[in-house]
Amino acid sequence: MPSWTEAVTRPDLSARALVSTFISDDPVRIDADLASAGDLLTRLGLGPPAGLIDLAPGVALVIAPITPDETVRLRWVQLPRTPSLWAGAPPVAIALLLSTPAPAGAEAIRLVGRLRGCFANASVVAAAARASTREDLVRVLAAVELDGGEGTLDSEDALSLLGSTVAGLSRDEAARRLHRNGPNRLERVAGRSLGMRLLGQFTSFFAVLLWAGGALAFLAGLPELGWAVFVVIVVNGLFSFWQEYRADRAVEALQRLLPQQVIVLRDGRETPVPAEALVPGDVVLLEEGQYVPADGQVIHAEGLRVDQSTLTGESQPVSKFPSAAALDERPRLARHELVFAGTGVVAGQGRCVVSATAMATEIGTIARLTQSVPETPSPLQREMMRVTRVVTLLAVAFGVLFFALGVGTGTVSVGDGLLFALGVIVANVPEGLLPTLTLALALGVQRLARAGALVKRLSAVETLGATTVICSDKTGTLTNGAMAVRFVCAGGRTLAVDPPPRPMPEDVQELLEAAVLASVATGERGDPTEVALVRVAAAADLDPEDLRRRHRLVAPYPFDAFRKRMTLVRAGHSGAPVAFVKGAPSETLALCTMIRTGRGTRALTETDRVALLAEHDRLASDGLRLLAIAVRPVPDMLAPGEATDVERDLTFLGILALWDPPRPEVAGAVAVCQEAGIRVVVVTGDYGLTARAIAQQIGLSTSKVVSGEEVEALSPAALRDIASQPGVLFARTSPAHKLAIVTALRAGGEIVAVTGDGVNDAPALKAADIGVAMGRRGSDVAKETAEVVLTNDDFTAIVAAIREGRTTYANMGKFITYIFASNVPELVPFLAFVFLRIPLALTIMQILAVDLGTDLLPALALGAEPPESDVMRRPPRRPGARLLDSARLLHAYAFLGLAEAALAMLAFGWTYWLAGWRPGLPMVAEGELYQRATTMTLIGIVAAQLGNVFACRTDRESVFRVGVFSNRMVLAAIVAELGVLVVLIVLPPLRTVFGLVPPAPREWVIVVGFPAVMVLLEEGRKLLGRRMARRPSRAP
Repeated sequence: MPSWTEAVTRPDLSARALVSTFISDDPVRIDADLASAGDLLTRLGLGPPAGLIDLAPGVALVIAPITPDETVRLRWVQLPRTPSLWAGAPPVAIALLLSTPAPAGAEAIRLVGRLRGCFANASVVAAAARASTREDLVRVLAAVELDGGEGTLDSEDALSLLGSTVAGLSRDEAARRLHRNGPNRLERVAGRSLGMRLLGQFTSFFAVLLWAGGALAFLAGLPELGWAVFVVIVVNGLFSFWQEYRADRAVEALQRLLPQQVIVLRDGRETPVPAEALVPGDVVLLEEGQYVPADGQVIHAEGLRVDQSTLTGESQPVSKFPSAAALDERPRLARHELVFAGTGVVAGQGRCVVSATAMATEIGTIARLTQSVPETPSPLQREMMRVTRVVTLLAVAFGVLFFALGVGTGTVSVGDGLLFALGVIVANVPEGLLPTLTLALALGVQRLARAGALVKRLSAVETLGATTVICSDKTGTLTNGAMAVRFVCAGGRTLAVDPPPRPMPEDVQELLEAAVLASVATGERGDPTEVALVRVAAAADLDPEDLRRRHRLVAPYPFDAFRKRMTLVRAGHSGAPVAFVKGAPSETLALCTMIRTGRGTRALTETDRVALLAEHDRLASDGLRLLAIAVRPVPDMLAPGEATDVERDLTFLGILALWDPPRPEVAGAVAVCQEAGIRVVVVTGDYGLTARAIAQQIGLSTSKVVSGEEVEALSPAALRDIASQPGVLFARTSPAHKLAIVTALRAGGEIVAVTGDGVNDAPALKAADIGVAMGRRGSDVAKETAEVVLTNDDFTAIVAAIREGRTTYANMGKFITYIFASNVPELVPFLAFVFLRIPLALTIMQILAVDLGTDLLPALALGAEPPESDVMRRPPRRPGARLLDSARLLHAYAFLGLAEAALAMLAFGWTYWLAGWRPGLPMVAEGELYQRATTMTLIGIVAAQLGNVFACRTDRESVFRVGVFSNRMVLAAIVAELGVLVVLIVLPPLRTVFGLVPPAPREWVIVVGFPAVMVLLEEGRKLLGRRMARRPSRAP
């Protein structure tokens, strides 16, 4: 049987159907006189009770303490004689024994709440009293668990369950609980430690190969080469580790939401303690400006209001106050008696009893979810791992094969064979590929930063280029996020108020006055919706500040997502209080019984409701955001927090239609996405008709609108099918719905980019292939979790980032071709050394001089090629597309590489020819002539690569068409490449290390034409390819 903790941490947690899983046995029937709960526990062989709670008429909960390592369970006791278990208590027919550690904690509090919800129905009590087996009880509960509400606990019951009092815990008890529960600190879910992450960078397949190569170099008597290879390993490993570490900071951002010091009651006295020392049962003092340090239940409040936007995304503060024991169908985050770690106190003061700390809090759940999203490699990382494996296996296979052939045939000695094998491996492994790739991605990051997109993980640049779906918010991303009231619906008619009509109809003026009095923002600061209300009132010659001075605020009932409305009780004209309500029209209209018209106030009829909702839908279909205004005189002030008593029997005044226009540049960006084969899916919390209208205005055809409630009801397979349909739009969604949508899209094979701004968006941002956080309105946690942060919250920046990602991917193909082409002229000298018995034309150190020296800057310059004109007219590349496919390998090795090898060996032989060598004569393998000849081989490879860098700038178009000088970085890189070559040849220390000797002037003559040869060969291949592509295919 699962423990309660195990149950609430399941991924498919149900808020209703868990009670029955804790029933441990068949019901126990005790037909005897009992004087107290202690008598009951004695009869069952248990110790004294830790607490008593009246769940419902005839039902009592007796808390039986157990040790922390025991399993939470429920036992069912039927009492036919209905005794009273404590003084003054009503008779009890059913006693539930809750065996739970003391203190019980938040888990048991939720369980008790669900039990109260189950027994709110009297028929359930009667059926439970008749049940004879555990199965009977499960059937009884199953009928109500899914449909029933969750009961709240009053302060006394909460303190009892938590083993505390209004005076707090004693110091000794707090110390015991801290030792048992651990500090109130968000922890990392078990995963690889920093040390293991660092070690992993030096034990990858690529790194292991280089370690082996370096070791062989030492064995072969080449310590300089060995140390050079080891330096390459260390630099690559440290850089990769730093990038991975920087990308994994979400938990630290969440931890910053918790305060450092708090005031608690210990032994009845106010005591400052570190927030990390809080334990369940602590009574914490809450004050304005303070972050809530842990989850808890409010036991005292004086005007306490909390900003929960870090958890819910709702900007309106929520009133918090103690609750009486009652049934409450609202979700936990909408409950007024509960406060949550990481939220901020914006007004008033209060006290709460801590029910959960550390990872057991709501924000701890977010931290766990964020870390539990599997870390999957990006498409680029997967492709580079594949390329590394392929090239490495080829290199090792070639080295071993040729070593076996050479030694087996007696062509070379074992020592020369080892040197040869090592040379083959080093020549085939592109040591400069990873540094070049990293630098190319860094250049892409810089270009994106200039476009307003800050990229935190280098490989995210390339992943952007593979994006097939963008899941975007509406407000502030696709729209301006600046509201303006365009129409009012009052008195049975709809009027334009931009500008306001003159003279102003009396019922419209009353509607605007009520809208101002239902708001707290000014014309410059505050919630954008309220700012729009204040501005339209001012434009209608009303004075919002004067209105509020004359109608002082009495009691606020802030907006929450469950009620979908906000109410401010203010002093009316006669001094009697009046409730001013604004909220979602359908929900607000359901609370109204009267309607104000131009001819006075009358009863609201069903015909009125139908007409108002029809007008509501008509306005919403034009993309307008709608807000209803209602009022109610409050004859007697109700107890603070009784919103449900205030928000009833309302008088409907009218509807305000607000316009949040799409950003002017978004329609063009959406069109670019569509041409590029990228689906844009709107995922918004707005009303469906409003969202559909905005989508149509920016060029998105919408064939299906799916609500958040519908998302909850769908199976993963069904959601995957719906999400894959073109034209789908998701409305009235929560962050949990967004996570489900992203997961479904990825399960369907899509590469998904998703936008988000709240703490609760963090799991979806991390689950996506690319998480995009809003820089202006985004939370720190969202920015830490996302790979991309938009500095201006602009959708067009996402499109620009995708264009840059595609360009980066195309450029990577170009410089990979360039780098791999030089592998062949590095390999051929070793083949000639073994099979033609000529001196080795290129040493291993000279190979490294090419791979890590002269080739790096030109390859990097190819990574800076501007986007081709059709880069956003191509469909996204297939998920299985290869950066290094057979066509690119053939082009690099069999065409460009062989041409370079021929030229390099020509330069080697040319040196001997000028010295008097002729075919048939032996070639000296040492001395100045030999070193000059190997130097010429190196120079020949560099010269051929000078032409190759121009050849690789385009795939099919002529380089002369795009402009030889259009990429100035290429020209600068060529100058730098020649400078590196000259430095290697001229400086004595480097000349000695690399075995180089400056060639004679006449020896240079032959290499001058090598660049032109490479360009002309490649231009001929491209010309042939273009002609073949234009040739019409013949019918069979």
